[in-house]
Amino acid sequence: MKFWDHQHNARSETRRLLLGFAFAVVVLVAAVHAALALAWWLMVAVLPVHLPFPQGFLAANVGVSLMLVLGGWWVETSNLRAGGVKLAQRVGARELRPSLSHAEQRLSNIVDELCIAAHMPRPQIMVMPRTDAVNAFAAGWDESDAVIAVTQGALDYLTREEMQGMVAHELSHLHEGDTRLKMRLAGMVFGLELVYNFGDTMRERRGLAWWFGSAIMVAGFAGWLTGRMLKAAVSRQREYLADARAVQWTRSRDGLGGVLRKVMAQRRDTPAGYAENPVHTGLAHPAVQHMLLVDVPGRSRMERWLDTHPTLDDRVQRVYGRRMQPLPAVPVHAGHESARRDEGGAPGTVSIASLVDPFARFM
Repeated sequence: MKFWDHQHNARSETRRLLLGFAFAVVVLVAAVHAALALAWWLMVAVLPVHLPFPQGFLAANVGVSLMLVLGGWWVETSNLRAGGVKLAQRVGARELRPSLSHAEQRLSNIVDELCIAAHMPRPQIMVMPRTDAVNAFAAGWDESDAVIAVTQGALDYLTREEMQGMVAHELSHLHEGDTRLKMRLAGMVFGLELVYNFGDTMRERRGLAWWFGSAIMVAGFAGWLTGRMLKAAVSRQREYLADARAVQWTRSRDGLGGVLRKVMAQRRDTPAGYAENPVHTGLAHPAVQHMLLVDVPGRSRMERWLDTHPTLDDRVQRVYGRRMQPLPAVPVHAGHESARRDEGGAPGTVSIASLVDPFARFM
């Protein structure tokens, strides 16, 4: 894998897509004004009386549209800044317990090793104990609340080399600021959606409000759909970048490649309908789906069209340079490893998760 070329291409494509996102906002504002102006002229054409075109019509339309888009972005982004630990706990994750499990001690050591190699602070590590699927995600607005959460399936089925590849992928998201970027894009898409919702609310009042609300809904839906498509495209490029960075840091294709191939095998062998049940996967929460190592299967055709992740076949082919077969996911025995650092931190300190949940240390 030519990871330097893949990283350069992913960054360049991300910049182009972000410019496209800004252009989509400008086009949405123009489209709302054009739709309302058209609705006005059609209304004037059918009315028996002559109505002059209202002064300040353009300024009002642009101002309200920008207020909805930017206000929605600010509100949603503020909600998402609650913290990575809180988000992980919402989907059933708990603090790592390296003293009670060889597999969790191995994970702790791997995170320490890769953080030293990447010259970055160690994030909080959490485990999703009720999730058998091999998966993981990274979250957090900045270094102070950064978290990596891995599933029990990853602990059970991945070798040390494969775990290194998965952790390197998630650390790359934190290192490149992808978690913060995705939260901002999610906020902007929410702002675009507010324009559509505003038009829908106007339609409920009937009369002229229904007429103008319909015009806003048409423009708002087009803007929201464009935003979703651009957000998904940006997310796919960041996944390519994180895959390339993982190969660079671990110097191994078989690490991350083995993880992706085992996920392919799990999905091939999973009974139909099993993956869609959040009780079984624990990964169906909409707040984390776009942050996962691999996306949750079994969604509608429309949702797959707006996918935030490349296909597994595509990612495996980029890692190895050719197509590869699934790798059976069988339980792996994690041997004993000594702690590489004081897991509890300096004397008198507490973990981030314990600050959020005072009972986390006793779970």
